[in-house]
Formats: sequence, structure tokens, C-alpha cells
Amino acid sequence: MAVGLSAIRKRFGSHFAVDGISANITEGEFFVVLGPSGCGKSTLLRMIAGLEHLDGGEITLSGRTVSGPGLHVPPERRDVGVVFQSYALWPHMDVGGNVAFPLESAGKSRRAARAEAETHLKTVDLMPFRDRRPAELSGGQRQRVALARCLAGGAHTVLMDEPLANLDPHLRSTMEEEIAAFHHRAGATTIYITHDQREAMALATRVAVMARGQFQQVAAPQDLYERPATAEVARFIGRSAILSATLQDGCAAIAGQQVPVTQQGSGACAVSVVIRPGDVRLGAGALTARLDRVFYRGGVWEGRAHVSGLEQGLPVSSPRPLRNGETVPLEIASGWVLPASSDAPGHDAGRQAPAEAVE
Repeated sequence: MAVGLSAIRKRFGSHFAVDGISANITEGEFFVVLGPSGCGKSTLLRMIAGLEHLDGGEITLSGRTVSGPGLHVPPERRDVGVVFQSYALWPHMDVGGNVAFPLESAGKSRRAARAEAETHLKTVDLMPFRDRRPAELSGGQRQRVALARCLAGGAHTVLMDEPLANLDPHLRSTMEEEIAAFHHRAGATTIYITHDQREAMALATRVAVMARGQFQQVAAPQDLYERPATAEVARFIGRSAILSATLQDGCAAIAGQQVPVTQQGSGACAVSVVIRPGDVRLGAGALTARLDRVFYRGGVWEGRAHVSGLEQGLPVSSPRPLRNGETVPLEIASGWVLPASSDAPGHDAGRQAPAEAVE
């Protein structure tokens, strides 16, 4: 286990920014913490880095306790590297000097540090830029310098705090590929903080959805999307409708139709069903819907389909053009039944996921 979090807490005044989080992060994993601004995710990262003291719980790195009751190992002795939004590069040093800096600080000669830095520059494909200053690099290149410096510092765990937040959309997409490639080549355990679900789903081995200082669910990206544990997670990840329904024999009664559903365990008779765009088939079916909020999303048209008797519009997507106000036949082909303990439609419970769900 690379990183262990056991019921960790951090309080500012009367407010818990991090409120009893537990999780085990395995060696080499790309673990993404996803949540809105103010949910506590950056505070969590700072606690792992040693930049914040705990008010409760315990943190272990590679089996060694670094934070706990009466114990706080300082950041420089944790073998972690932190990549901030600003990259925090030395502007007066060239690329090679920035990457060699932690090696020289550890006592290596300038020549030896430069030679070892070149190994890490090759890992992030920046050798042709080793003699340039940070101001002469693109945002993506500066990001890679920061990553190489983490490796040079001997970091077994790399912590990344919203590293793409300051980049334009085109460069963000490119850097997602760069970061994924870096992780594959370097093999370092990576904990990545973001508010962007697209980034999280593209990069993560597992995603922890965070709200109000707690992990709501920890799972692989596909599991989060297809099998959300709560209505809050279902709303935060992707587009969905959450409908009240009656369950019987593996089908949910929705708008007078029997819809095959997937569920965990034996659900109660009254259930909440998550409907995703892929669950709705346009152009055929016994239901009639009126479309609105239609947008073109580069190859796909998205919108909402309103069916008489349903409390919410259904999310739909289609490769063919859709129009606001258009009336179309549709079929609800499938759905996911939220666990019985989950929050009902219209209510966000915000409970900590059970320990077995986050280990």
C-alpha cells in the first residue's frame, strides 16, 4: 500500500474541511480526488504532503506512519513530490537546473546532478529543452519540468493539485495525454486533485468523489458512471435523471412501461432509478417526448426529453441533429437502481462511504 488514510480530519474553526476520510491507495495507482471548489480536496492533498497537521486520524506512506497522534513528519522527509497549478519553477534556472536542484540540495555534485537530471528529462521527453528558461516554454512543457523535478527528488508519490486548471481547453486535452504517459513511464503513485469530471474519468485508475469533507464513493471511472452509490454521485458524474419507480421482477415501472434495471442486492419495492443518455433510445418506442435544452457537442447532439408523467426530463444524445421543441418517440431501455440506503431524488445526503467501499 503506497498511501493509507485512516479517519483523517482537519478542522478550521468549527468547520471540518476534511471529515473522517479513510482510503487505501495502492502502489503505482492513479488516484483522482474529484469534487467542487470548497469540498476539502486541496486540504486533503496538503495533509498527505505534510503541509497541514492533522486534527485526527493517521496517514501512512509506503507502510510508514507520517501523521498521527503526536506525530508529524515534515514534508521534506515524506518522499512525496507536489505539482501545483503555478508549477513553482525557478525562473533564473534553465530546465536542467530546475530538475537538478533537488539532487544538488541532497548533496550531489553539480555534474552528477545534471547527469541524473537528464534521465528524468528523457522520461518526460524534454531533453531538447534542457537549456531553456521556464519563460521560454509552453504551459505544458513547464508542467513536464515540474513532473521531472518530482522524480529527481526521489518522490515515490506524486501529488498534483489542479495542475491543468490554468491551461486553455486545447492544451488541457494535450496535457491529459502527457500526464497519462508520464504516469505509465514513471510508475509513481499519483494522487491528482481536480474539479473537472472529464479529467478524472480520463486519467484515473480510481476516482474518489468528494463533498463536504468526505468521500461519497470511491470506484473505477466506469463503475462510478454506471453504478453510482448515491443520487449525489449520479448527478455529479455525467448527465442523468433520477426517477421514482416501483420495482418488481427486475423491472421498474416508469411512465407506464416496464424498464429492465440493474441493481445491487434485493431492492425495496419503491426505488430510485438512474437514467443515463445511453439508456434512452430515440426514434422508436411507446413513449412520446418533447425535446429542449438541445446543444451540439461536436459530433453528438445532446438535450432533455420530457415525457408526460415523469418528474424530470431524460438526458438524451444522438448523432443526428435534434431541435428544441421537437416531438420524438423514445424508449427507456435500461436503468440503474440506487442502493436502498442511498439518498432519494431531490435530497443530497452526503454520507461517508462505508470503509469496504474505499479500500
